[in-house]
Amino acid sequence: MDKEIYIGGRLVSEEAPAFIIAEMSANHLMDFDRAAAIMRAAKEAGADAIKIQTYTPDSITLNCDDPCFQITQGTIWDGTTLHKLYETAYTPWEWQPELKKTAEEMGLIFFSSPFDLHSIDFLEEMNVPAYKVASPEITDIPLLKKIAGTGKPVIISTGIAYMADIELALRTCREAGNEQVILLKCTSAYPSPYEDIHLRTIPSMKENFDCILGLSDHTMGSAVAGAAVALGAKVVEKHLTLRRADGGADAAFSMEPEEFRKMVADIRRIEKALGKAAYALTEKQEKTRTYSRSLFVAEDMKAGELFTPENLRSVRPGCGLHTRHYEEILGKKITRDARMGTPMSWDLVDFS
Repeated sequence: MDKEIYIGGRLVSEEAPAFIIAEMSANHLMDFDRAAAIMRAAKEAGADAIKIQTYTPDSITLNCDDPCFQITQGTIWDGTTLHKLYETAYTPWEWQPELKKTAEEMGLIFFSSPFDLHSIDFLEEMNVPAYKVASPEITDIPLLKKIAGTGKPVIISTGIAYMADIELALRTCREAGNEQVILLKCTSAYPSPYEDIHLRTIPSMKENFDCILGLSDHTMGSAVAGAAVALGAKVVEKHLTLRRADGGADAAFSMEPEEFRKMVADIRRIEKALGKAAYALTEKQEKTRTYSRSLFVAEDMKAGELFTPENLRSVRPGCGLHTRHYEEILGKKITRDARMGTPMSWDLVDFS
């Protein structure tokens, strides 16, 4: 897989800062002005991109009340049907070109998750720079083939995927001639319990699939996102709303703007702290090293006296001989008078 992927002119790679995506999803509450306000909040919070979802209730499911269309899996949406949920959650298609224009005027990268073949055509007309595949759609091979066939970067969430699903999704993209694939570790629970996240999967996925890795996170707070970056995630996606109290299908597990801003700031600090594997000391560390331990005369001594544990000690600072010479010097005579606090040097030791 390519290790450098460009999305809307933004480099995503092992060396670049993490690419941070604010997911709007249903948080617009069917209000265009609110959608624009969410995008503005995303930009002010430090997001690189805003992502929406492109479907209609009829393109993502059937208007059917049969048991298999009822939501009864212990989710925050239990008690309704898939179709009724998506009636409240979809982003009107007539908004989307204007949302993209507004986002780009703000300096945000704008893209979407398509959920059927027609939505890909619609997004291609908008010339989105990348595609996101939602976790349940990783098993939709015709959808993956058409997305990969655009030649644009493909970001795939793996929240419901077995290993075989991931392998098939990658193979599908490669067979379509598309190597620009980013895999997101994801836990499809809303909100996700911390004990179900298993972030150590991220370096394992990198080894197994040779892709750029990221995280699609539905936990509360920003701790998991920061830890994921420390483990190698180069993409972070989190849901963003203006206020959870406003409600909506995704509000309960979405971040508010101040929380998102803190997450971005923490991630950027973590990236600075990660640095690189290095054993050389910085200039500041070299200065601090002067306060390390070394050997000193610890009592006033006269020429010819023997060095003992009482008058020869390892103490701070580091102006004297290295402490590894302690036993070598013990029992030897001092060559001249020396006051307590004199740094040890070889001219003080009589080896004759």
